[in-house]
Amino acid sequence: MQETKTTYFPKLEDVRAATEVLKSVAAVTPLALQLRFSKQYSSTVFFKREDLQLVRSYKIRGSYNKISSLNERQKENGIVCASAGNHAQGVALSCKLLEIKGVIYMPTPTPKQKIEQVKMFGEDYIEIILKGDTFDDAYLAAMKDCEERNHTFIHPFND
Repeated sequence: MQETKTTYFPKLEDVRAATEVLKSVAAVTPLALQLRFSKQYSSTVFFKREDLQLVRSYKIRGSYNKISSLNERQKENGIVCASAGNHAQGVALSCKLLEIKGVIYMPTPTPKQKIEQVKMFGEDYIEIILKGDTFDDAYLAAMKDCEERNHTFIHPFND
């Protein structure tokens, strides 16, 4: 898997801009006090309930924000991602909402239920390609796709 060494620290204005972009897409999720863990660790522990998002994960935030920031040429060329789960769902829904074609590479052993969820969120805007036995295999295939077809890669966590 290709490693990147650049660390990006978002500025406050970047966070505010992302908040604006996501207003119509991502739910404002609550912090829920967890009494058991608070007691166990003698501290106040909260869970951020991102499982209340439509795709049941915070991954919609990053994928939608990134895809919506692409220029028109990139949007026309389409996007690619590699994922075995939540990122794929976020990308699929983002493609549908933004009406952008996407190719999602998933490892061959990905559970059928997860594949069906991705199809449901992306509908006709996505193509799912099962490739290899691991995430790394799917990632390499996705990167090759980007090179060959000039698609934009939507990274699951490093962007």
